[in-house]
Formats: sequence, structure tokens, C-alpha cells
Amino acid sequence: MRDIAVLFDYLVLHHGGTAASLLRRIAERHKSLGYGGLGAHRQKLDRWKKGTEPDRYTQLALADLLNISAHDVIRLGWPAWLELAVPDVLLFAHHASTSLHEAPERAGDPVQRRRFLLLSAAGGVSAALAMPAPAESSTAGRRVGASLASLHEQRLDALRHLDDRIGSGKVYSGAVDEYNMINDTLCTASYPEPIEDRLIAVAADAQRAAGWTAYDSGDPETAEEHFATAAELALKSGNPEVMANTCAFWAIKCYSTNEPGAAASLVETAQAYGRATGSARMIAMLHARACRAYARAHDPRASDRAANAALSAYEKATPLHEDLSSLYWVNQGEIHQLLGSSALNLGRPSLALHHFEQAAVSNRSETYDGDSFPRGAAIYEARAAEAYLALNDLDGAVRTAHQAVDHMGGVRSARGSTALADLRSKFREHGQVPVIKEFLEMTR
Repeated sequence: MRDIAVLFDYLVLHHGGTAASLLRRIAERHKSLGYGGLGAHRQKLDRWKKGTEPDRYTQLALADLLNISAHDVIRLGWPAWLELAVPDVLLFAHHASTSLHEAPERAGDPVQRRRFLLLSAAGGVSAALAMPAPAESSTAGRRVGASLASLHEQRLDALRHLDDRIGSGKVYSGAVDEYNMINDTLCTASYPEPIEDRLIAVAADAQRAAGWTAYDSGDPETAEEHFATAAELALKSGNPEVMANTCAFWAIKCYSTNEPGAAASLVETAQAYGRATGSARMIAMLHARACRAYARAHDPRASDRAANAALSAYEKATPLHEDLSSLYWVNQGEIHQLLGSSALNLGRPSLALHHFEQAAVSNRSETYDGDSFPRGAAIYEARAAEAYLALNDLDGAVRTAHQAVDHMGGVRSARGSTALADLRSKFREHGQVPVIKEFLEMTR
């Protein structure tokens, strides 16, 4: 039996949008079925979530609203029959040995578990894009419009590029400050509903940026909190681009911290929203991200399918300058880097090197740009060096490792530093070879 609070959170999300609206619908059904009046007070739902069992007539009214038979209500009893109202994806993760709900349970945090489950449900049902209505716009305080939302969007765009160039160390505080400014506006200003949606979406993106930079700075627990908040805000905003990106970056954190099952489910969720953006580049990136998640889960068949899908989808991508601004970093070279990293995880160093080499030989606009993305370049070069090492090409390994060290200079990134440290530890196994010994001494 799942946490009953989780089940009710899902019902609120997809059958009303707010607790009050769900209760009103139950009360209306209660009356239409001839059961009389039913008070629709918020405290009623809170009591149910805490374990109080509704009376039989209220259960039948709720079941009728959810298209569940009275027979099943009686046969299964409370609250077991509620599970019939949620999609299987809420209860079981796909394609992975670790289910989405297991990882947060191990962490012992019911709030995080609920967030994971709601996120999974959102990506697994046909109504995934039927978002709950935004909260009513504030009527107090100063009136704000599109220009303010645009400023925040531009500032988040600048933070993305700063993160690429200088690493996550100082960008994290910038993302948190940006979110606090947006949240203050949402709480104190007035605005029309479309502007509210944009402000909530950019608040979600600020939380996503905070989650990513927290993770890249070596703090995955703080990252988890930010990503979960970002997902909730993205759901509320109804912006599929922000939701897809949030899930994709969250997935990186999960498959990099030994939660490949959670990562796979997050990518599946991202794909549901990614399709709604209409961007083939987005779809290609998400397939490549799925390839990584399945490789981390040691599922070569699923990883290979995702790799082929990524390359196929990318063929349909529009020119970069015409695509979504958040995908500025995705080109053919980036796709090959991700597929190469996946091949390395699956113990295929030759295939990994093929993809790493393809990332560098595409036409000019599609080549991976290591100067613009020094942290990413350092990480990918460390992986390429590992592939050379696995093939016993020590000269190739050292040559590529030097490139990685050069790219990491001046960039603050725990991920990049860890990649280089892991590579050095593998080099130590060949520490008596002169070329390896020289590299280890030079990079102490």
C-alpha cells in the first residue's frame, strides 16, 4: 500500500488542481447521487490524508468521480481502492532495477518521496500536460508586466552561460538570489495570469539552476531539494520546456549518484513534456540522456535504442538559432559526447572513442565547443582518456588527459575535479610507465 497522502496529492493534481476544487467536485457528486450535502472544507482532505477513513457514501461519491465501481470500493476497502485511480507509472518505475519511489524511501524523506511520485505520474499519463490552474493572481502591491518577466528570463539565460564558463561555485548563489527576487514579486505584486505563468516558470528555472549548480558543487542533497521544488513550480506554470529541462538535469544528478532507476523515470517524464515543445533538438537531447541513464543501469539494449533514437531525432532538428533558447548547448557534438560516455559505462571503449572522435569532426557548427564549455570538455576528455587507457593506448590516454587538465583551469566544478581525480587513480595502476609517471607528478 502506498502512502495515502501520495495518492491524494496525485488526485488533487489531476482531478481538480487544488484541494478545494477537488472537494467541491466530490461534494457535487455526493449530492447528485442522492447522498445529501457534504461540507467541502480543506480540513476534511487533510484528515483523510492523515488516515481518517471517509464514510461509505463519501467513498462512493469519490469513486464515481474517478470512474471506479462501487463493487471495487467494497471489495478492496479503504484506502486500497484508491490505487485504481492512479496510473501504473505512479506505482512502478520503468526500464530500471531501482524503482523511482525506492530511492527517496531509502533517504527517509516522505516529502521527497511524494515529489518523486507526483513527478513520475505527471509524465506517465495522457493528461500529463493538463496542468492544474495557477493560483489566483495577487490583487495587491505594484502592478508588474511582461518586461519584468523578460528581465528575469534574460538573467537566467546569463547565469546558464556563466555556469558553463566559470563553473558552479558562485553561480549557485546567483540562482538562489534570482529565485528569491521572483518569489518576492509573486508574493507582493499584482499581475495578469499570463505574466504569473511566466514568473512561475522562470522561478522554476531558477530552482533548476540552483539544483544543477548545487550538484555540480558537490552537494547532491541540496540539489535534490531544489530540483523537487523546480518540478512543482514547472507543473504549476504549465511550461513544458522548463519541466523537460528540470527533469533532464535532475536525471543527471540521479544516475551520477547511483540511482539509475530514478534517472530513467525522470527522463521518461522529461520526454512527455519534451514532445510538447515541438523541438526535435529537445527530443534528441532527452534520448541521449536516456541512453546515459540506461547505461548506468547496465541495460545495453535500452541504451542502444536510445542512442539510435537520439541520432535519428537530431537529423530533424531546426538550426540552433531558431530553436529553444535553453538548448543553446545541444549540438551534434554534444550528442556524440553523451553517447560516448554511455558506451564507456557499458565497457565498450572502442565505441566510446568513436563517439568522442565524432564529436570533434562534425562540421563547424556541430563540433563540440570545448572553449565555450570548458568544464564539459574536461569531463569528456577525462572519459576519452579512460577509454584509451582501457585499450592500453597509454600515449593517447596521457595526451587526452593533458587536454582535460588544461580545460579545467580556473573552472570551479566538483564534477570536473572528481572526473580528473578518478582518472589519476586509474593512471596509478600504470605508475611505473614513464609517460604516466610524468603526468602524475606534474598534476599533483
